[in-house]
Amino acid sequence: MNVIIIEDEKPAARRLGRMLNELNIEVHTMLHSVQESIDWFRNNKHPDLIFLDIQLSDGLSFEIFDAVAIKSSIIFTTAYDEYALKAFKLNSIDYLLKPIDDEELEAAIAKYKEQVPQKKHLQVDFEDIKKLLINPIDRIYKKRFTARVGQHLKIFSVEEIECFYSENKGTYLHTTDNRNYLIDTTLESLEEELNPQQFFRTSRKFYININAISDIISYTNSRLQVKLNHFKDQEIIVARERVKDFKMWLE
Repeated sequence: MNVIIIEDEKPAARRLGRMLNELNIEVHTMLHSVQESIDWFRNNKHPDLIFLDIQLSDGLSFEIFDAVAIKSSIIFTTAYDEYALKAFKLNSIDYLLKPIDDEELEAAIAKYKEQVPQKKHLQVDFEDIKKLLINPIDRIYKKRFTARVGQHLKIFSVEEIECFYSENKGTYLHTTDNRNYLIDTTLESLEEELNPQQFFRTSRKFYININAISDIISYTNSRLQVKLNHFKDQEIIVARERVKDFKMWLE
C-alpha cells in the first residue's frame, strides 16, 4: 500500500507515521503545505491512500485538488468536529478526529481495505465539503438537556452548563451551580447537537462552554490548560493538535 500524509504540524505527521508503522504500513512521503503538495502530485505517482489534514499552514487542503486531479482514496484527519463530519463520512473512506486514536486508525484502515477492491476510486465532492467548512449551514442546535435524578427529570439550558465530560463510560454535564449530572448520550453524539460557537471539544474527554472559561494557562508539550468558573474535579487540557483551532474559536 502506497500511503502519504498531508499535515502541516510536523510532530502530528510523525506521530501518525509511527502509528501506521505499527500497523505495518509504511508512509513514503509527508507533505506539509498546499503548495508543496501540488508540486509533489504534479511530479510523482499518486498514492493509494492519503491521510489529509483539512487546514494547512497556507490554506485549506482542498486547494490541492483544485490544481491537480487526484484519484487516491482519502482518510481525513481533522479537528473540525462540529458541523462537517457527515460530509466527510459520505465522501471519503473515513475521518479521524484529532488527536488520533489507535483503535480508530486501525478501524479506518480496515474500512479502506474492505472498500477499495470494490471501487476504482472514490468520488469526493470537495466543493460541498469546503462550503460546509467556510460557511456552515444554518442549524438549530439543542437549547436544553435533561438528566434523570431519581424518579425525576431535571431540565438544563445550555447557559447553565459549564462543560460536558466522559468518565467511566458515562457522559456527564457540569452546571454553573457546581453539580454533576449523568446524561443519556455520548460526546460523539454531542458533536451534532452543540453550537460550535459556544462549545469546543478540547480533547476526547471534554466539551467546554466559552462563557464558563475563567483562565487559560500554558501547559507542557505546547498544550493549554483551561480553568472553568466552577468545575474543579479534573484538569481540562487542550490537546496539542487542537490548540490552533481552540485559539481561533476564542476569537
